[in-house]
Amino acid sequence: MSTLRDLAEEHTSLRPADIDHLHRIAGDWQLLSDLSFADLLLWVPVDGDGTFLCVAQVRPTTAPTAYLDDQVGRIVGGPEVAHLEVAHRQGRIWREGDPVWYGDVPARHEAIPVRLRTADGESGEVVAVVGRDTNLSTARTPSQLELNYLTTADDLAQMIADGTFPPPRHPGETTSAPRVGDGLVRLDANGKVTYASPNAQSAYRRLGYASHLVGEDLAKLHRRLATDPLEGTDAGNAVLAALRGEAPPRREIDARGATMLTRALPLMPAGVPIGALVLVRDITEVRRRDRALITKDATIREIHHRVKNNLQTVAALLRLQARRVAMPEARVALEESVRRVASIALVHETLSMSSDEAVEFDGIVDRVASAATEVAATEVSVGMRRQGSFGVLPAEIATSLVMVLNELLLNAVEHGFPPAGEEGAPGPDGAPGPERAPEPAVVVSAHRFRKQLHVSVADNGRGLPEQFDAEKGGNLGLQIVRALVTGELRGTIELRNGARGGTEAVLVVPLARGTADRLAG
Repeated sequence: MSTLRDLAEEHTSLRPADIDHLHRIAGDWQLLSDLSFADLLLWVPVDGDGTFLCVAQVRPTTAPTAYLDDQVGRIVGGPEVAHLEVAHRQGRIWREGDPVWYGDVPARHEAIPVRLRTADGESGEVVAVVGRDTNLSTARTPSQLELNYLTTADDLAQMIADGTFPPPRHPGETTSAPRVGDGLVRLDANGKVTYASPNAQSAYRRLGYASHLVGEDLAKLHRRLATDPLEGTDAGNAVLAALRGEAPPRREIDARGATMLTRALPLMPAGVPIGALVLVRDITEVRRRDRALITKDATIREIHHRVKNNLQTVAALLRLQARRVAMPEARVALEESVRRVASIALVHETLSMSSDEAVEFDGIVDRVASAATEVAATEVSVGMRRQGSFGVLPAEIATSLVMVLNELLLNAVEHGFPPAGEEGAPGPDGAPGPERAPEPAVVVSAHRFRKQLHVSVADNGRGLPEQFDAEKGGNLGLQIVRALVTGELRGTIELRNGARGGTEAVLVVPLARGTADRLAG
């Protein structure tokens, strides 16, 4: 399905600013749809042929839809768009006409012109039309709640025609709740409550206000209820700002252990301030879960920090023991164990600084590669380079993968290149001679393909021995690599000679859906 912008750019000559305004309407019009008990369709005139194209649609959550099929992308003309043509040409809301039928569903048409106000605040030209189509199959005498909903919807519809709705969004502000069904309070021009829905009344009761809201000065009530005086002042000022015609950011109020999210919107049809609409939602449980998650995240980070400290202690003890061992083979084995433990500690150190059980793996690879060149038991100076990005990996993959890469990098540095002075090794000045190999280098590459992580560790050294068995051969490090890749990572590994010489280890590690999506981002 094409996006609103794609459809508008393909079929119309609307300016970027016009399309941005249509995006703002589509981002905030669920409110109008729910208040209207109607489907909203955003129609734009197709250049030069008298037809209209539907570029967006929203269905109400408070009533049945008038359309079983999605209308986005549909182009219509002739008598079917007569009401849209009137609203577009005359710049007024069209409400005349008899009900129409969509299959077995009777519906009432309305058309609301969409204007984009000019830079000096004047009402601009009509750039689109919002069709408000109501399913009449369940028509009945409206309740007090429904009458207030419809009255407020008409005010917002007029504001769309004036170019004053939706209000500009504040930096960093989301389009999250509250919604109409969470709780609605309507204020008059003096800030007094003229109507409060049952859900709104319940939300205030949880904050500690047991009386009925009608007749209350809501700004003063917010100041009285809030546990934090500054928070109450902010919430009260938000109501006053809406009464002045401004659109304040969403505010939260905490009282008696409960939390309520509020959103205040000015009501000023035809440019006349007549009051405000305040949407409220009880988010006590949401905030309680948020606090629990914050506590859990802090606990997990502390655990990772302690694991890192314990691993570093183990590494220090092994290093101390290695210094006291007389047998060279035992000393080498202990030093290798120190490096393996240290590589795992790197992952836990990174996790201890993150609020998620996932790590940016590139930095870890770079640190492991740098350490491999520093601690490798070789006289050859080897350059390290990384190509591509590992991205974000979950801890269960990162911990095993860092051990695998540590072993492969150490193996490449220590065994991939001839010792200094041997035929094929670089000369003292590092410049390759007639029989000398190029400057020693190891390249770590990574990329994602079809929810798999493809990794290669390639050197430009002397390559694998002729009789090397990739399945059975190799030292303890390579045995550890094969066990981790096929076991913990459930992947595959192939050791082979590179196309241009040297040795190449190729890993393919499957990623879960969430991991692949994070890596793609």
